[in-house]
Amino acid sequence: MQHFPDAKAVARTIAPDDPVILNRPHAAARAARFFVERFPGKSLYAVKANPSPDLIEILWANGVTHYDVASIAEVRLVRGLLPDAVLCFMHPVKSPGAIREAYFEHGVKTFSLDSSEELAKIVDATRNADGEAATDLRLCVRLRVSSEYSELSLASKFGCDLTEAPALLQETRQYADWLGVCFHVGSQAMSPFAYVQALDRTRAAIAEASVVIDMIDVGGGFPSVYPGMEPPPLEDYFKIIHQHFYALPIAYNAELWCEPGRALCAEYSSLVVRVEKRRGEELYINDGAYGALFDAAHVDWKFPVRALEDDLIKPEADFAFYGPTCDDADYMPGPFALPSDIQAGDYIEIGMLGAYGAAMKTDFNGFGAAQRIVVEDEPMASLYDGSRQRPEADNVVSLR
Repeated sequence: MQHFPDAKAVARTIAPDDPVILNRPHAAARAARFFVERFPGKSLYAVKANPSPDLIEILWANGVTHYDVASIAEVRLVRGLLPDAVLCFMHPVKSPGAIREAYFEHGVKTFSLDSSEELAKIVDATRNADGEAATDLRLCVRLRVSSEYSELSLASKFGCDLTEAPALLQETRQYADWLGVCFHVGSQAMSPFAYVQALDRTRAAIAEASVVIDMIDVGGGFPSVYPGMEPPPLEDYFKIIHQHFYALPIAYNAELWCEPGRALCAEYSSLVVRVEKRRGEELYINDGAYGALFDAAHVDWKFPVRALEDDLIKPEADFAFYGPTCDDADYMPGPFALPSDIQAGDYIEIGMLGAYGAAMKTDFNGFGAAQRIVVEDEPMASLYDGSRQRPEADNVVSLR
């Protein structure tokens, strides 16, 4: 893989016809160390956010030992890269074949579920040749919690209701060598109180079930920095989670887990695109809704942008983007602030695309080629470079 100092050097030296994904291994390594050293428990990387083998190995090298895998393909991928990693199959709805392969061929013991039907499926798929139930299952019951503090909701598809949770916990405890409770507050949680609400719901479920709980998994939702989305420091999230975790009616040696995806990989990648045409305040670029910019088109996500030409001197203006395909839906409203004299042939860097961006590229309409290059400069925004230090949030201090 080629190495360059920054995006400008890439545009100047290569003048690429196709989009270029810029990877920053040092940024992913720094994020991994931050979670490993500061989160008061185990951090599982949510592989779906970016399944790049290079990234997975960077996280492993910097202390991430547990991986949240959500499909049998992710199980195979991570096990092939990391024979000693702990894999946790955290998708609450799995096929019997996927469960069986994960358990017997890849050593997966931890599975999540949100219904009695899924519990029965796991138990049946992991029986030995004599039909005896497995005795080493580590099972996690997923609760449905609010996503009101998050930019993208994850409250409708998975998770059992609070009214159902006590009975499901009791039933699951009969088959689990080790029982956990997990939830997900939604993607890009903008307040630590998202976890307070979820942990309060967890407390109620455990108290009514009256079973021994060995692990609490607060899931993902940890935010990154984007235009218009400036979250509190992650330390605030960690502290409030830790305080409420210790107030739960759980085993004295219970573990605390989290499943960061976006927060570990958003800063890993950015994208260099070329302007192919300008029509007023609309720029036609060579990547879009069916490429790395899915979120910019479909959930109106704002990404940081900067022009890579030194001779653009006029004040900034707001632009929308069209992607390269023939589809009208290949449109990103933005607004994206760039020099008002930008024109066809100019290059743009779009930042913070390490989470979901590169992972969701398709080859629709024949587009999708993207070279990958390593760059050495800092991401366009960062939670980990020391630039965002401020006093602790009042909502954390007041809990002492």
